[in-house]
Amino acid sequence: MSGSFALLGMHHQELDEVRARTREFLAADREEFGWRPAVDSWLSRWDGDFSVRLAEAGLLGLTIPESYGGRGSEHLHRYVVTEELLAQGAPVAAHWVADRQVAPTVLRFGTEEQKTRILPQIAGGRFYSAIGMSEHGAGSDLAAVKTKATRTDGGWIINGTKVWTSGAHHAHMVVVLARTAPADPNARHAGFSQFLVSTDAEGVDISPIELLSGEHHFNEVLLTDVFVPDSEVLGEIGNGWHQVTAELSYERSGPERFLSTMPLLVAVIGWLGSDDVSPSPSVTAAVGDLGAQVIALRQLSTAVARALEAGESPANQAALVKDLGTRFEQDSIDLVARLLDDVEADTGRSPTPEIAELLRDARLHQALFTLRGGTNEVLRGVVARGLGLR
Repeated sequence: MSGSFALLGMHHQELDEVRARTREFLAADREEFGWRPAVDSWLSRWDGDFSVRLAEAGLLGLTIPESYGGRGSEHLHRYVVTEELLAQGAPVAAHWVADRQVAPTVLRFGTEEQKTRILPQIAGGRFYSAIGMSEHGAGSDLAAVKTKATRTDGGWIINGTKVWTSGAHHAHMVVVLARTAPADPNARHAGFSQFLVSTDAEGVDISPIELLSGEHHFNEVLLTDVFVPDSEVLGEIGNGWHQVTAELSYERSGPERFLSTMPLLVAVIGWLGSDDVSPSPSVTAAVGDLGAQVIALRQLSTAVARALEAGESPANQAALVKDLGTRFEQDSIDLVARLLDDVEADTGRSPTPEIAELLRDARLHQALFTLRGGTNEVLRGVVARGLGLR
């Protein structure tokens, strides 16, 4: 991503300095450790050592207060760092979920003991977490969750199954949404609570869900009579829906919802601009259109970041970013493939092996973009309700 926030009318020297420092770190780290840019790197590239190095460079845990081991910066500082990490396809999956949504959720709803225990580890890049929301029959419709937590002496007994749980096979902890009161057809969002469940707890069984390529990012998590002490309740019993709604604003609104394919786009644009390739006016216009869409999506996404900074819960705006952004990601892959075919037909030039590999990986992940984080069809319902249309 180029330049500063000047195009948004809010140029800030401090943000420019953060961006420059992030670029310097990534250039040096890639040179030393040899990682390669990847499409969808926040899901597909797990490298715990990179996360630690990022933390040591002061570029992780930015929104965590200094008193809990973080940097005490604003959401826009984190946004700038996130843009650069995604644009360069850095291997960020290890810390991604913990830093993106577990940290702000614990900070807002957690106990002092939970904050003191968990937040410094996240800021240090040494804590991996997964989110246990979706279930069979309760994917985007989280009100249909059937995982149940039953009161017992000193805590809760949890039974149920979570699915599509990204990174659970690496995680230290899964944040589980469970029903703690009987379902009420007149109040579907009532009676839910959140729990911090250790992956090494007795009764936790994690099974892989592999992509067709054999890649393993997703999991099914079976919870059988798992005891969770009261100390691991996150927030208030019965307040789970409110907490999850706030959490999803972080999950759905970030630049990862429209920059997952950016390493591919950057590589293709660089190749098209080389001396060996002379793209036609139609190809050049198509590239310009891609750039315009990225700028528009970025403005929407940063508006949500500013709202989060102000302490608001912009669930509707976040849903809109996710819907528009992930559709752009899918469409951009198809457009790039057509552009490459057109250039090859016109000039006889084939894309580089690097571009071919990025395009292949993008095709593999393409279907995931509009599914994870809530299907776009459901999110349009969220937006419609927010506008008073439903």
